[in-house]
Amino acid sequence: MADWIGIGKRARRCYGFDEIALVPGKVTINPEEVNTTWEFGGRKFAVPILAAAMDGVVDVKFAIEMSRLGGIAVLNLDGVQTRYDNPDEVLDAIRKATPSEATNLIQKIYTSPVKENLIAKRVQEIKSKGGYAAVSCIPQNAGRFASLAEEAGVDCFVLQSTVTTTTHIATRYTPLDLYKFCRDRKIPVILGNCVTHDVTLELLETGCSAVLVGVGPGASCTTRGVLGIGVPQVTATIDCAAARDFYYQKSGKYIPIITDGGMRRGGDVCKAFACGADAVMIGSAFARAKESPGKGFHWGMATSHSNLPRGTRIEVGVTGALEQILFGPASVDDGSQNLIGALATSLGSLGAKTIKDMHFTEIIIAPSIQTEGKLFQAMQRVGMGK
Repeated sequence: MADWIGIGKRARRCYGFDEIALVPGKVTINPEEVNTTWEFGGRKFAVPILAAAMDGVVDVKFAIEMSRLGGIAVLNLDGVQTRYDNPDEVLDAIRKATPSEATNLIQKIYTSPVKENLIAKRVQEIKSKGGYAAVSCIPQNAGRFASLAEEAGVDCFVLQSTVTTTTHIATRYTPLDLYKFCRDRKIPVILGNCVTHDVTLELLETGCSAVLVGVGPGASCTTRGVLGIGVPQVTATIDCAAARDFYYQKSGKYIPIITDGGMRRGGDVCKAFACGADAVMIGSAFARAKESPGKGFHWGMATSHSNLPRGTRIEVGVTGALEQILFGPASVDDGSQNLIGALATSLGSLGAKTIKDMHFTEIIIAPSIQTEGKLFQAMQRVGMGK
């Protein structure tokens, strides 16, 4: 699989969403008769899409609305929602900052310590409105924050860092024991992020309920530029899905994988499922919802790093309501709205009844899929030419 790139060094070719296409099936199905649900933590969800734990995407109100629509929105416990009693004022300042000021301002804003009482308060605010409360934090804070969130009635805990492994070597602090962490929880735990078969397999052994796949593909993430690491999402998803399937054959336990980031529109979401994802996590598409706290602005989780920011603030604009982004009707031509409708139509065209059936779709390498016959769109910067 690998090619020589120099003396004594080989590298294998990896692929992203823009380089592949899905081949229609021998049988087609009425899109209204396919099943786009997924199961996680013993529950079935109508929307197999999670809203990423980013401060420009998810707050309490957004999480409640996402729950109402049948999905999961993850609240960032390391963010402004738990650092400030009135996060709206802080978010407004971030929105108004100039591009040259934004990163430095975000760094300063995130130096304010997390108020532990706000962890319980935010969880309870979501639960009081009947919402599904999912929260996220980095490994360094996980032990303390998870206990507080559980006491408040949280439904799911996401432990997330740029790269997560079961073996983390450190002498200046005690690394988090992922096996113990998952064992001690009474709620589903999602671990991430990873991009390789072997690491996925090890994470699955911890007793987690799902694994996040993706390093650096997010619209506001600069990890790949700053650190030079990452694997394109098509290859990463396929490799990690292979680990999930191997683990299932060995243990009889099917643990979902969630492709996290790199999806701009419905076609990318469909490709992620065809590559083996059980669900996907999205940030920028939801940052465009009128319910999002960023009001059309979006920034990476590591933008606030005090010494080495690995994200940036971008303007994505506001295009419609969350319900419109998920279920339509679409009022834009770029595939960023009616994501569930796109998934259902793709399933029908592929002859797949369920998301798991979609995993057997034929995939072809087709970089021309984005440009073939699209000259006028590219020239006029409409549709696929944006």
